[in-house]
Amino acid sequence: MDLDRNSPLVELTGITKFYGSGDAEVRALDGVGLRIVAGEFLAVMGPSGSGKSTCLNILGCLDTPTQGSYRFRGLELTGLSHNQRALLRRHYLGFVFQGFNLLRRTTALENVELPLVYRGDLPPAERHRMALKALHEVGLQGREHHTSAELSGGQQQRVAIARAIVTGPALLLADEPTGNLDTVRSREIMELLTGLNRASGITIVMVTHEADIAAYAGRQVRFLDGRVASDERRAGAAS
Repeated sequence: MDLDRNSPLVELTGITKFYGSGDAEVRALDGVGLRIVAGEFLAVMGPSGSGKSTCLNILGCLDTPTQGSYRFRGLELTGLSHNQRALLRRHYLGFVFQGFNLLRRTTALENVELPLVYRGDLPPAERHRMALKALHEVGLQGREHHTSAELSGGQQQRVAIARAIVTGPALLLADEPTGNLDTVRSREIMELLTGLNRASGITIVMVTHEADIAAYAGRQVRFLDGRVASDERRAGAAS
């Protein structure tokens, strides 16, 4: 894939997404435009049905727009095949979900190695080294061989984040990453994500309903009725 590192990481122009047709048609996104540069930490907010999750799915190449342009590092993605989008996800995107999505009888180390196994281009020893490094980055030294059932909710989300960053993605997409955690664990996860953003420069786009969680981000975008209703940056945030 011919990607241009000098281009904005993400450019959405006139993104529209329809579901259904005729009287049953639902316009989930209605002409969304969004520009994200490398290194930003962006929180996406809005009520249920506002289009924020649909936008995240399009950013993650899990869904395609009905109309409009999505450029990733200058490469137009809207015409890519299913296999090409999968390749982009595998090498450039990381995902963190509310529900962790870990294999419960598998160790933390094995869970984190999975994306590297799917890539199919690394020897076992290198996969092992990279997975250990990612687990250490999220503060799970000594928990590498614990199964998911032996870890707390906060620790499981740390494993999920390690799994998302082990491939060195350019963009990390987080969908309600603290939704299943209590206040203390939520704060720990947000401090971890903020630290990763600052230390490694990884770009993060996070969907959340909670204003206190969104406050960790340097930029807040609010959706309403499938459109961007506001786009605000904190002083000193990347632009």
